[in-house]
Amino acid sequence: MTTDNQPVLMKPVRIPTDGWFLPGDLSVPFHARGIIVFAHGSGSSRHSARNRHVARYLEQEGFATLLIDLLTSSEEEIDARTHHFRFDVPLLSQRLVGIVDWLATQPEVAALPIGLFGASTGGGAALSAAAARPKRVAAVVSRGGRPDMAGRALPHVLVPTLLIVGGEDTAVIEFNRAAMARMRGPVSLEIVPGATHLFEEPGALETVAASAARWFQEHAATRSGETSRAV
Repeated sequence: MTTDNQPVLMKPVRIPTDGWFLPGDLSVPFHARGIIVFAHGSGSSRHSARNRHVARYLEQEGFATLLIDLLTSSEEEIDARTHHFRFDVPLLSQRLVGIVDWLATQPEVAALPIGLFGASTGGGAALSAAAARPKRVAAVVSRGGRPDMAGRALPHVLVPTLLIVGGEDTAVIEFNRAAMARMRGPVSLEIVPGATHLFEEPGALETVAASAARWFQEHAATRSGETSRAV
């Protein structure tokens, strides 16, 4: 893990969607190699301590990051009571596609390869978005995700995908294996021994971050010698 890629641009953003605005936090290190968009899971938000931990690691590795809420504040209030929106993968995927398109309009990051990092139901949304934008999304990583919830989009996911699941999260392991069987693109399953669904065990989240960084370095980063965008 490097230590010389501190963010030189950190700013809140508001991304228009469906007549509303989604709040997010954009961080761009000097000479960024790619940008990773985080799709949060069930009942979570851009303030997720776990995803922020992974984001900080990726920034140190030279990636820009965008932590973004996929629900509006009013939708989050409803979801807190009903749990309805968190499982609406088509809606979450549509929002994520809009975010991918928005990135192409932002001078600081428009030229960068895009990676998607999904957690829980966000994993399904990330894969659906990757299927919808195969020329814009370069790679996907899912942490404790539900890729099976991408449904009919799975055979159309052609970008390299890494599925990371805790070894004690047995039901989710089976969901991931079922999804892999339907995918046609490069896909790998990494099981973290002893980890549960939230990767709260000592060292588990660090393993996730390191694995995600390696995957994005291989599949969603500017190659050595290419010109990367600086801010």
